[in-house]
Amino acid sequence: MSISKFLVLLSSLVFLTQAVAETPVSAPPQTVPVPANPWLPPSSAQVYPAPAFIPLPLPLPGSPTLPGIPQAGPQPSKPYTMRRAISQQEKIQMMQMALPIMTTVMRMSMADSMNYFARKYKAKPGLKFEDVKESLFLRANQLNVKFVGENLMWKDFHAVLNDKESPRIEVYSWCDIAVARELLKISPEFVVFLPCRIVIMEDANKDIWLLMLDWSLDWVKGFEKQLGLTPELVKGAIDLNQRMDEMMRAAANGEL
Repeated sequence: MSISKFLVLLSSLVFLTQAVAETPVSAPPQTVPVPANPWLPPSSAQVYPAPAFIPLPLPLPGSPTLPGIPQAGPQPSKPYTMRRAISQQEKIQMMQMALPIMTTVMRMSMADSMNYFARKYKAKPGLKFEDVKESLFLRANQLNVKFVGENLMWKDFHAVLNDKESPRIEVYSWCDIAVARELLKISPEFVVFLPCRIVIMEDANKDIWLLMLDWSLDWVKGFEKQLGLTPELVKGAIDLNQRMDEMMRAAANGEL
């Protein structure tokens, strides 16, 4: 999703929130149980309001345009077409428009925002870092997800920054070339997010976690056509997302 469309969607949500606030509530919202992470100790039951999907057109009728920022143009007809370079001033204007929504309306800090974008599983107690890593790579091989690189940043923390207290953090890169090709046909700029990454890291308590960017297409369900996503890309991206999720779950459970 481009930043401009993301911001329009955010503004649409604000207008929708205002409309809901002015509507009388006749009954309490339905609640659904939140499934417990199978690798975490049992906790008290929690419930959250069941989400209601309301498909909205992009842009929302009556929504304001972004001042001083050109709106999205027609979709390129040729694959791999690079869009114009956006000036830093335009990006600053966009972010300055989004930040009040994030910090005031949603009351989110930077750490809160990142937590929303992270999918994470805690490794089963008793598993060592190497056990988790071995399970991750074995399941990736079974699911035909290609390993393309790693970043053992914790070693640089120790060697370069002389930080002997930092926990172990290792970032592994993975790729499905067919999905990558479909993405880059539509948006060559998307290459800055490639390849996909899964992280194994220890937290402050030395518990082991697996994390990845949560890019579930459920977030944009109903907006695929407006976002320019082809059926082939949607199908491939969903499949890759499911395989990477299975890799993390298998690793968190120490499966071989």
